[in-house]
Amino acid sequence: MRNKFNILILSSEFPPLPGGIGNHALHLALSLQNEGKEVAVITDQRSKKIDDDIVFDNQLPIKVQRIKRHSMVLFTYLSRIFQTIKTVNTNKKITLISSGKFSLWLGAFMKFLFSRSKCVAVLHGSEIYAGGKLSKHITKWSLSQFDSLVAVSEFTKNLALETNPNLKITVINNGFAFPEIENNNSDFVKGNPNIVTVGNVSYRKGQQNVINALPILKEKYPEIQYHIIGIPTEKDTFEALAKSLHVHENVIFHGAMSNHDLKQVVSSSKVFFMLSDHLKNGDVEGFGIAVLEANFLGLPAIGSKNSGITDAIKEGYSGKLVNPHDAIEIASAFDEIMNNYNHYSTESKQWSKHFDWDIIIKKYLEIID
Repeated sequence: MRNKFNILILSSEFPPLPGGIGNHALHLALSLQNEGKEVAVITDQRSKKIDDDIVFDNQLPIKVQRIKRHSMVLFTYLSRIFQTIKTVNTNKKITLISSGKFSLWLGAFMKFLFSRSKCVAVLHGSEIYAGGKLSKHITKWSLSQFDSLVAVSEFTKNLALETNPNLKITVINNGFAFPEIENNNSDFVKGNPNIVTVGNVSYRKGQQNVINALPILKEKYPEIQYHIIGIPTEKDTFEALAKSLHVHENVIFHGAMSNHDLKQVVSSSKVFFMLSDHLKNGDVEGFGIAVLEANFLGLPAIGSKNSGITDAIKEGYSGKLVNPHDAIEIASAFDEIMNNYNHYSTESKQWSKHFDWDIIIKKYLEIID
């Protein structure tokens, strides 16, 4: 393991467990490494057993320092602070990249301690208004400490500017790693047409909004099937909703799936839905990388207006943007796509190529260098 680095990424999430912030941190680290940077990551233990995380980390060409999770979260935070100070203190010329709420706070604190270090924050959206008054105050202070601020979407940039209109923020959309194309088994799922959402089954991801629109969609497409893939956090609640609307036979909860099976379901579907909602606790959809992954496989997308998804969907080309609570508008968008499917499918594939990490990383290098 190397002991000297010129880039240190502080991330609140990191694979192998799912999460948009962690996925972004992984590919940012790997892409910077491919560009000749020496990269290290400090992040928390996420699996129940830290050894499960370490097995994943040891397969990477970068050094990952996991902070063991303590029963008292304060000790976990203190451990992360100590490890970060130690790493920065032994790597004088280093750029810190912070991603996630506590990492944002920690990066600002590091800038206060080590003023010569360059500090960059990546803003995803939910961290900006997360927590109570004290948390929001600390976040607002933290944002003003960084040398550079990167927002993953125009939506996220505007959220941050609401806290301080004087902030200088660069928008760099999330990139994604192109999945390998596999032979599609068109009989893998049944439905005509099939529609799909990938993501934690939760109010923020908005599966409930698709279910609410199903009665209208079903009138014209009686054999429609809605495939829900992801950790079944709110499965029972959404299943009860589907039953109350008499569309439970049109909804299938797959739970978490292997990458192979997930791609089989998605590539057997016609349209990808991400009708995300804003939650009262500040949780928002900052971008929507799953939209682009579906686009790459030829699926147009229908997503929420007034969210980070507006940067992920090219209106009228790769999909449609709608009010997630307007079933009539959703049905109209679906009809538009189905009636012009070849156009939307072709444009979706082309649109996704703009978000190749080989392109995105050049924008980060302009800020880092």
